[in-house]
Amino acid sequence: MNNNWLIGLPKAELHLHIEGTLTPEQQFELAKRNGITLAYDSAQSLRAAYEFDDLSAFLALYYQGMDVLITQDDFYDLAMAYFERAAADGVRHADISFDPQAHLARGVALDTCFDGLLTAMRDARAQFDVTSALIMSFMRDRDADEALEVLEDAAPWYGEIAAIGLDSAEVGNPPEKFREVFARACELGLPRVAHAGEEGGPDYVTGALDILDVCRIDHGVRAMEDADLVDRLRDSQMPLTVCPLSNVYLKGVARLEDHNLPDMIAAGLNVNINSDDPAYFGGGMVNNFLACVAAFDWDQATCRTIAGNGLREAFMSDARRETLLAALADYAD
Repeated sequence: MNNNWLIGLPKAELHLHIEGTLTPEQQFELAKRNGITLAYDSAQSLRAAYEFDDLSAFLALYYQGMDVLITQDDFYDLAMAYFERAAADGVRHADISFDPQAHLARGVALDTCFDGLLTAMRDARAQFDVTSALIMSFMRDRDADEALEVLEDAAPWYGEIAAIGLDSAEVGNPPEKFREVFARACELGLPRVAHAGEEGGPDYVTGALDILDVCRIDHGVRAMEDADLVDRLRDSQMPLTVCPLSNVYLKGVARLEDHNLPDMIAAGLNVNINSDDPAYFGGGMVNNFLACVAAFDWDQATCRTIAGNGLREAFMSDARRETLLAALADYAD
């Protein structure tokens, strides 16, 4: 399949951690700007450290990298660099997540994060014709009371938050830990999404559905271990934001050819593909599509279907969705 065809394919990215777009080169640039000394002597040596045994090993380096994000300009530049790369990949809309607790713990205020990211989102629409929505995610390995406090403190930005999410270390931090946080978000009228079934079992997916009342499952690959859950996900057409290269890099599967994504599609599940943390996991949306084409022998029709699933389930206005779905329908083979 021609790479240029995949680049031109209208796409939406639904599972993207903006902090996970921080490239080694940008880390060093921001470290210099902010007078921070990194633990590595070059971008090359930092990139060489991106060999992870599991999610925990990745998270340790991931949160360390965030230390260079200090000012509103840092968050703005981080997001704009992502949007420029995403636009070059044919991404027309992105739902971007950020982790306020990771920044608050370093003394970075909420308004610094929000102002930088929201300004970049507006500028990306004007400069790249990429629309976006902001997901405020909570770290499940931190205290739920802290998450609830952050949710309340974010009141000035409720109108700018497309959804709240739940991420970070899954095992040992089940959905029920965040029951009250998600119930409060429901009272506030905020949509809810959650990581589930990445490293945790299918019961984490069931818990996200029943306890957290989510409208989207991030990852969800281990749901395939429970036939009844598969039936439920198929019948409800619950969106599953699968991140193929992420699953390989974090050793969820040994190789992409072993991934159960084809089984998920064959089961009639509503899957789309995403890059998760592209600076750490082998690149952006086109790289993920290319890898799936190579591993699963996807044809253009399959790529269209996956892209369409993402466009239909992203947090965007009806008018924008109609425009992008029309662009997909008109896209030439």
